[in-house]
Amino acid sequence: MKAQAPGKLILSGEHAVVYGMPALAMAVNRYVTATVTRETRPQIAFDLSDLAHHSHISLQALRDLKSRVKQKYHRFIRGDYSIREVLQKPFELAQFTLGVIADALNVSLSDGVKIHVESTIPIGCGMGSSAATILSVMHAMSTYLQAAVPNETLFKLALEAENAQHGHSSGLDLRVALEGGCLYVYGDKIEQRTVTQIPMYLVNTGTPQSTTGQCVEKVAVHFSSITLQHEFASVTNDMDAALKSQSRVDVQRAIKRNHQLLTQIGVVPNTIQEFISHIEQQGGAAKTCGAGSISGEKGGAVLVITEDENTFIPLCQRFGYHVIPIAGESRGVHAI
Repeated sequence: MKAQAPGKLILSGEHAVVYGMPALAMAVNRYVTATVTRETRPQIAFDLSDLAHHSHISLQALRDLKSRVKQKYHRFIRGDYSIREVLQKPFELAQFTLGVIADALNVSLSDGVKIHVESTIPIGCGMGSSAATILSVMHAMSTYLQAAVPNETLFKLALEAENAQHGHSSGLDLRVALEGGCLYVYGDKIEQRTVTQIPMYLVNTGTPQSTTGQCVEKVAVHFSSITLQHEFASVTNDMDAALKSQSRVDVQRAIKRNHQLLTQIGVVPNTIQEFISHIEQQGGAAKTCGAGSISGEKGGAVLVITEDENTFIPLCQRFGYHVIPIAGESRGVHAI
């Protein structure tokens, strides 16, 4: 049984969404695919090719791991641990995820299973690879077991795993990976938007030194300002209006303002600021699309809208950045 979940780009509202401000996010044509197959031994085999991780674990050991992670997460909530101490190794996310869904479905494996996970989403670049991994594993496992799990139940279970990875997840990445398309999220309100046809590029500047959870912790002091919260809300609503009218000029204007706000809260490394400045000089617009970074010079995914490919591509090559043309994905997590 295979399940596939898309990655995402936040078009506007990253960080601010954690504080109840609106955000726009779009599923894109990059995916995590989880495959569940039967094993003859009553164990769970993990084949996480992108992490070069291969292991076997018993169902009881999986439940023990889940219990330990939950205990460490509670200590993180109390302030005893940093978020990096909750899931200490990258492969533990898939294992914890499987533990959560296995307990929810009251699984008792007479036969074993093998979980194979592969991804075309750059890891740690703000494209929702964690959310897509969690949902693809949960959907593949529940479908394999022929257990129908309502979307809202799946979301709540996935949020438990996402919190262990990122600390205090807004749930936005999960919503996009679950439902697909383009979503306007404002508190409990979630509205579908038409996927934009404006050509966009993704520039991968490299995996940030700091995690999403660390960035969220660091910028919290800025969001004590109601004025700043409203500025982020305003630029998101401007972006929403621009996308509805399919106005490239207005979309670029909103992107530029969003970039200024992200720079203001300290999550855009200097090298990326320089890169975006060149983009703007060429008549385009660009912004980081995830948490960014509070250290180092790599900031994950950067969204670029430009008509000047002749200068844009060489610029990316000069900075050593990889360019990917991207398109919206209307489907959320689904069996394939």
